[in-house]
Order: sequence, then C-alpha cells, then structure tokens
Amino acid sequence: MNQLDALRQWTTVVADTGDFKQLSISKPQDATTNPSLILKAVQKPEYRPLLDEIVKKHAGKPLDEVIDRLLVNFGTEILQIIPGRVSTEVDARLSFDTAATIARGERIVALYKAEGIDTEKRLLIKVASTWEGIEAARQLELKGIRTNLTLLFSFAQAVACGAAKVQLISPFVGRIYDWYKKSAGAKWDEAANAGANDPGVKSVREIFNYYKQHGIKTEVMGASFRNVGQIQALAGCDLLTISPELLAELAASNEPLEHALDAKAAAKGDAEKVTYDEAGFRFALNEDAMATEKLAEGIRAFAADAVKLEKLMQESGK
Repeated sequence: MNQLDALRQWTTVVADTGDFKQLSISKPQDATTNPSLILKAVQKPEYRPLLDEIVKKHAGKPLDEVIDRLLVNFGTEILQIIPGRVSTEVDARLSFDTAATIARGERIVALYKAEGIDTEKRLLIKVASTWEGIEAARQLELKGIRTNLTLLFSFAQAVACGAAKVQLISPFVGRIYDWYKKSAGAKWDEAANAGANDPGVKSVREIFNYYKQHGIKTEVMGASFRNVGQIQALAGCDLLTISPELLAELAASNEPLEHALDAKAAAKGDAEKVTYDEAGFRFALNEDAMATEKLAEGIRAFAADAVKLEKLMQESGK
C-alpha cells in the first residue's frame, strides 16, 4: 500500500487544483479551487479556450458575473470527475463585506443549480476567515448553503468558525510554516521544526483536538502544504487538500504511514471551551502577529489574482 492509499484509510483526500484534467490520476474525493489556481489554469493552452468561450457567451454582462461563471464552469467540469464536493471561492475583495459576500455566494450557488448541480451535497462556498466572512458564512449556512472558511491561521479564527457552525475550515499549514521560518531567519532549525513539531502542523492539531473534544461538527481540512512531512504528520485529520505534485509524491512512496490524529483520543482532552464576541475575536487575532500578517497577505494575493483574471477576460473580449 502506498502512502496515498494509507492516508485514505483515515482522511478524506482532496485535490488542491484548478487543473481538472489531473484529477483522474489522483482520484480525490473532493477538490478545492481558488482565484490563483484558476488563473494558473487558464494561462495554459488547454484551458484558455474555456475562458474565451465564457467571455464570448456572456459578452456585455458585468465582469464580476463573468468571472463567477468561469469559476462555476471549472467547478462543474471538476464535479464530472470527482465523486464529492468542489469548493468555489467568493472574490477576496469582498472579505470585509458581509452582505456582499452573502450575495456573491448565493449567485454562485444559483449558477451551479442552473447546471443541474445538487449544491447542498456537492458545493462549498469558500470565504475568507475574517470576522465579516465568518458572519456571512453563518448566514449562508442557515440558508442551507455549505461553506469552506479559508485563509485560516489562528485558533481564534477556528473557534469563531465552529461557533458559526460552518461546514468546513481550511487551516493553512504551509503559510504558517513559511512565517515562522522567515521570522527565525538564520536561527531556523529545519529538523527540529519538522513533522509533528512543524508550527503549521501544531496549529491544525490544536484545532482538531479542540473540535473533537467539544463536539464541534465543523470539518477540519489541512491545506497549503510545503512538503509530504506536513501531510504525514496530519494523517487522520478529517480532510487534507493537497497539490497534484504532493499527491504524486505520496503515491510513489511505500514507506509505512502512522495514524497521527485520532478523533476518539482527541475527544478525551481537557481544553477549556472558548468563546469570542466581535471585540474579543479582533483582539485575539491582533495578538497573533503571524495570523494577522498571513490573513492580510493572503487576501491581498487572492485579490491581485482576481484583478489579473479580469484583465485576461477583458483582453479576450477585445
């Protein structure tokens, strides 16, 4: 049994890609996309016609709607290949606007429904884990729209998401690792901070254990991996979303894989229940320099890629 097959014993494997032609190789249960992944895909010759077709078909409609239609087009193609769910992201530029996030999420759902997709079972609306984004997700969940809270870097964000009863959270393992490595500079000891001691792995483990102990139903999906060691150290997490390159690396290894996270064992923990109001959440996030910086950086990066995608569409329409 290779490590990818071993991982599937305990964890739902999710592909982190916009390149749906790769999905038949790794055979994931679910798939996640984001603006950066879609931008990367449409710059490839085999996907560019999809963008051109959407722009031509919906000429004259608002650019933000055309982008949503492109995202839904990719998502619909992905759902023809995978048996589970696809995550489609709301424009990161709306990360601090609850009402606009809800409206955009509802429109994406409507577009999927028009394609015949059972959105309650097969779609997750991806929203940034800001206070406004979490509130938008809470309201979307009450409408039967399932959400995936992304750009999550802190325990405070995870607590607020659990209280909002969102379907799933995506803590970003690799970006947490990046921050601590950069912060340490020459003092960084890679071996001492690998595997279970990786700061990103430790963050996800704390969240996973807390959720299981307190009976929080929100699913935990580790994301943004830099190496297979981070994935191996989280074997047993509810879900892990993994790039095609790292999926291939796992599939190529026949080394034994240990069950690292155990929900039953976690349920016996003794961590105190935590709650946040808006002021408490904002202060807790502010106190975490890594989470504050990576959340802001992530929103800026996704927003910049959304602008690049818009430019490609404008050029295509000329």
